[in-house]
Amino acid sequence: MALFTPEDTAVLLIDHQTGTMSWVGSADQDEVKTNALALAKAAVALDMPLILTTSMEDHAQGPLLPEFAEIAPKEYEGRIRRAGVVDAMDDPAFAAAVRATGRRNLIIAGVTNDVCTVYPTLTALQQGYRVQVVADAGGSMTKAADEIALHRMDQAGAGIASTNMILTQLARNWASPAGQKIIPIVAALIPAS
Repeated sequence: MALFTPEDTAVLLIDHQTGTMSWVGSADQDEVKTNALALAKAAVALDMPLILTTSMEDHAQGPLLPEFAEIAPKEYEGRIRRAGVVDAMDDPAFAAAVRATGRRNLIIAGVTNDVCTVYPTLTALQQGYRVQVVADAGGSMTKAADEIALHRMDQAGAGIASTNMILTQLARNWASPAGQKIIPIVAALIPAS
């Protein structure tokens, strides 16, 4: 798979909500949250289309993480509020927003890889998009469920990446304008020693 660039790629973040975060059992929830927010920061810093979506905010899923409002206020306000459609790409408003970006390369992260990420990824691939899934900006209820979902997406043709891989792929060169914008985002992910 050819590397994605800020000029040819859109970022889709699916269902990183206050309630759904608690459903992640295969990974550290704080790490998942930090990684999802880092992807949003990168999209904003690099002027990439960023689409945020939620499912049933008035139920157990809860509202979108409030940090997104600080990072990407316009995208937060314009988030696609799905009324229960599991595959975000089956939601007409979400699918229209993805098409409107004009980008054929999609970086996708959903709060749960085995539900929120897998179905829109498979649908996007079937529709001819190229997809890279950010595995550590999501998780699943169990490690087995996570491994199965990531394997299924990989087998279908999605690239499976980590947040750091995606950020450095978009930067390409630390001395470039994109690299300079990504350095502080990557630096914030480095564990304190």
